[in-house]
Amino acid sequence: MHKGSCLCGAVTFEVEGKLGEGEACHCVQCRKWTGHYLASTEVKRSALTVRGAENLKWCRSSEKVRRGFCYECGSPLFFDPVDREKHDWLGISLGAFDTPTETRMALHIFVAEKGDYYEITDGLPQNEY
Repeated sequence: MHKGSCLCGAVTFEVEGKLGEGEACHCVQCRKWTGHYLASTEVKRSALTVRGAENLKWCRSSEKVRRGFCYECGSPLFFDPVDREKHDWLGISLGAFDTPTETRMALHIFVAEKGDYYEITDGLPQNEY
C-alpha cells in the first residue's frame, strides 16, 4: 500500500499494489502547473482510493486531460486522461507520496518544451514529445 497527501492534508490517497515507473514531463502545461516539471507515476484507477475528494479542484487543461489539485493548499496531485474508455489509469505526482514509492524515474518526455534554466543530466531516455 502506498499512501500520500497534499501539503495541508485535506486530500489523502492510497494506491494498492506496485507503482509504475516514474516519468518527468517537461511540457509547458506541466511546468506552469508545478512551477518546474511534473514527476509522476501511472496507476490503475481501480487501485486508487481518495479521501477528501471534496477538496479536489479539477482543471481541464486540454481536450485530452484534466489536472486535480487540492483546493485548500494548491498541491498538484492527479493527471487524469478524460477518455476513460481508452485509459484505465491516471497519473499521480510522485512528490505527493508519504511512504517510500519503491520506484525509479524511467524517462523524460516533452523535453523540446523544457525550461531554459536547467539541464537534464541523469542519463535517462529523453523523448522530444
